[in-house]
Amino acid sequence: MNHVQIWNAIDSFAKDRGYSVSGLAKASGLDPTTFNKSKRLSVYGQERWPSTNSISKILAATNTSFADFVKYVE
Repeated sequence: MNHVQIWNAIDSFAKDRGYSVSGLAKASGLDPTTFNKSKRLSVYGQERWPSTNSISKILAATNTSFADFVKYVE
């Protein structure tokens, strides 16, 4: 699993559930900008990964198991 794969998984996961990434974040009780593309790299180009807390919240909000989410990474 790499940085691009996990962010692509979040993008696809949101789309398959009828959300934009901002909409998914809001529906999960997160700041709407949590998953924005502009936050995926620091100003110095360092990769920023989503937190396990953020992943947990989107899974809870969509009633999805971690096993089902992981399928989006593969």
